[in-house]
Amino acid sequence: MLSLAVCLFLAFPGLAAAPCPATAGEVVGFARPDDDEIVDEFKRYFRKYKDTPTRVEAILALEGTESVEVVDVLVPVLGDSVEEVVLAAVRVLGGFQTRAPAERLLELLEGEKKAERAIGLMRALEFGAYAGARAFLEPWLEHSSWEARRAAATCLAATASDDVSALLVPLCDDREPAVRCAAFDSLARLRSPAVVDRAIEHLDDSSWQARASAIGALTAVRHRDAIEPLIERMAVEEGRLKQDIAEALEAITGKGYGLRLDGWESFWKQYSTRFEIPTDEELARLRQKQAERRAEYSGADGAVRYHGVETPSRRIVFVVDISGSMEQEVSDRERYKASDYPSLARMEIVKSELRKSIAGLEPYVRFNILTFGTDVDAWKKKMVAANPLNRSSADTFLERLEPLGGASKSGLAEAGLAASANLEAGKTNTYGALMAALQVEEGSPSEYSVDADTVFFLSDGRPSTGRFIDPDEILAAVRRANELRRVVIHTFAIGEFQKGFMRKLAAENGGTFIDLGK
Repeated sequence: MLSLAVCLFLAFPGLAAAPCPATAGEVVGFARPDDDEIVDEFKRYFRKYKDTPTRVEAILALEGTESVEVVDVLVPVLGDSVEEVVLAAVRVLGGFQTRAPAERLLELLEGEKKAERAIGLMRALEFGAYAGARAFLEPWLEHSSWEARRAAATCLAATASDDVSALLVPLCDDREPAVRCAAFDSLARLRSPAVVDRAIEHLDDSSWQARASAIGALTAVRHRDAIEPLIERMAVEEGRLKQDIAEALEAITGKGYGLRLDGWESFWKQYSTRFEIPTDEELARLRQKQAERRAEYSGADGAVRYHGVETPSRRIVFVVDISGSMEQEVSDRERYKASDYPSLARMEIVKSELRKSIAGLEPYVRFNILTFGTDVDAWKKKMVAANPLNRSSADTFLERLEPLGGASKSGLAEAGLAASANLEAGKTNTYGALMAALQVEEGSPSEYSVDADTVFFLSDGRPSTGRFIDPDEILAAVRRANELRRVVIHTFAIGEFQKGFMRKLAAENGGTFIDLGK
């Protein structure tokens, strides 16, 4: 069976796609002789398939078929209840290289009444970057469904062939936070100066995700008017967004005061009347100098630190792999021989460092610990304050952690004591752990509220159980789930498995990847 990973990875909204030649009006739509045959086969067999991999594979078989009829047979699939199936259809519908099928998509969007199907059409148009969609998208910008308004905003930015800022700016004040985020993100994508005033006004938005998007927009546009409001907001913002503001100020000015509010205030007091935004070339040189003296401004008060990663976040979830392979000792012994770990087992290294990190948490930080093997378990039912009692409780919890069903238990299984060996519990459910950390509940795709804004994800093993096992499929699922949640995920890999997955997981979710060795 063809892996779902490819379709999931490529079909997400916002990912780059090759521009359709039809957008320039240079290619006339046509169908190859075998196009009708493959479409007929699809209509004959698709409804008979019940398992998701086969259905996805059947949809992807239509790729490269430049027939208008492909649009007609796949658009009904956009309302399917299985997300992987929908994403496969989006990929195919967004991959046309001729004008006729792309125009059919626009025609169907114009006449579509159901928001769910219209959203799928807009996702396909966005993926294909098909020009000429503006007039068809405008009605959906005011639709009663916030999901539709959001999809229209992101699609408009991706397919724009002219200035659409005037259409997007009103959505910055939409009643739904997710739509406000989409408006800021879209205007940032277009590098539109029109976003500056609205983003400044929303630096105190009630939704932290909307504040994050507003800060991100100001970072992208780099306008002088944003400097003073960002400095003022830094004085009242807490946690991770304070770091976002520092990075925005650094991107706009080229200065490197980090989280030092007094440094920014002094700088602006001295230069506000004559400061000019550096060019991209000047900014690159300034950032090089900034990197050289980074240590001077590192070390935020109250920052949480683990293996070199520092965050000012006040809402953190630590996710710890306790699968069977965590009982193995590290092979990179030189790296750890000078440390005072109880042993060089991966589990001992991870939990010893984590105990130190939690012991240093300030009382205003809220946190929780998730552990995962085959199943995912939480230390507490919800996040708790890092007061002395909870820190002590967490320390005891971590001290008692042991890997589940590792190699040392195989002897029990061979002796007939399978229950004691608990080998089945020691698999690696990476997907389940990440979804739990992001508070993703099946059947609630529109729910995006989340308690944590930062995740520390510690693992050594290749995913071996759960809804998704293939690393690319897991990345795609996280990408989709975190699109609105905007949680930063820092990853820590220890062991010999491929680290590309953990590196991508951090990179795609605003985090830092740390290789703890083999």
